[in-house]
Amino acid sequence: MIRQSTAPYGVALLRVSLGILFLAHVALKIFVFTVPGFVAYFASLGLPAVAAYGVIGLELIGGLALVLGVYAPWVAIPLAIEMLGTIVMVHGHNGWLFTDKGGGWEYPAFWAISLVVLTLLGDGAFALRPAARCAQD
Repeated sequence: MIRQSTAPYGVALLRVSLGILFLAHVALKIFVFTVPGFVAYFASLGLPAVAAYGVIGLELIGGLALVLGVYAPWVAIPLAIEMLGTIVMVHGHNGWLFTDKGGGWEYPAFWAISLVVLTLLGDGAFALRPAARCAQD
């Protein structure tokens, strides 16, 4: 059973934690790898270099939306798709463990699953702009 009295706070903790992780992830791309460096890396994977800007935007806007609780269940969907894409394009061939050379796919998979769980659970407590409620809620 789900503890109704505390579940919204658990969901909020999940939502904010995921958002902070995305903000840290995009900060790494911007301030450590640099935007031109990340764009070049994206192109080296055989992906359109311009798509790297979309990833940066998605992680920045998506991370902020999760932290603030702005349509969080809907924002989590493209972020989960991005994480699945990193498994296919970047980490999948490196093995299971993220500590493997080049980073394995365990962490992006857990991240994607957590985002799907957030989508299923909803916004949680303290959301500034909750997604529309279902008729059953």
